[in-house]
Amino acid sequence: MKDNNNSLIRTVIIDDEEHVRETLRRMLVMHCPQVKLVAEAGSVNSGLKLIHDFHPQLILLDINLDDGSGFDLLRQVENIDFKVIFITAYEKFAVQAFKFAAVDFLLKPINPDELVDAVKRAEILVQEHFNTQLQALEENLKSDIRQKKKIVLKTLENIYLVDMQDITHCESDGCYTVIYTVAGDRILISKTLREFDLMFSEYGFYRIHKSYLINLMHIKRLEKQEGGYIILHNDHKIPVASRKREELMELFEKLAE
Repeated sequence: MKDNNNSLIRTVIIDDEEHVRETLRRMLVMHCPQVKLVAEAGSVNSGLKLIHDFHPQLILLDINLDDGSGFDLLRQVENIDFKVIFITAYEKFAVQAFKFAAVDFLLKPINPDELVDAVKRAEILVQEHFNTQLQALEENLKSDIRQKKKIVLKTLENIYLVDMQDITHCESDGCYTVIYTVAGDRILISKTLREFDLMFSEYGFYRIHKSYLINLMHIKRLEKQEGGYIILHNDHKIPVASRKREELMELFEKLAE
């Protein structure tokens, strides 16, 4: 990732707001000594020229530019051999789109500590299947909160682009989580179940047990014997925690309305 000549990361800022570029420029100088800022641009067209002329290793890229979007710019780059940190003013559910796509981003106004962390992550990032992540990000930003969302799931061997509605449930496996899909996939991810609970809770998922997170749209029936079990459409049998039973029954009544 670093320049062989001077061991600094050749970096370009592409943002259509001069004050944002100025802020990033100042923060990089003050907090990111491993970065060498080589150029700045404020549009898709000027940004493309800078990429061609300077061959940056890292780009701080605004989502919305005067003459298009950051996606428009990246679609015109034949070989994306640089890392990207998106700059965005999106909040709340739109921010979830970045997390689901596993794409790094900074929210405006820029926080210097978050910038430092993002640059450090970019240094060690092994970038694979970036176009798949971009596809997920763009589709999620365009869709309504309750419409179909896509999530990028990375394992040691593969990267999966999965519709959230096709995830039936998630199972804790220590510091890992197993994601199950309607297609029969069993995907082991190096994130805790709590992390997925925080990401999925507003999208129809419910933490039914300390070890299980289920997609409510895939519930087939509730079996009351032996403390209670949820049977999913794929016939997986998921135990219901005793402290969750009453809350789950109330949830069932709401779903039936």
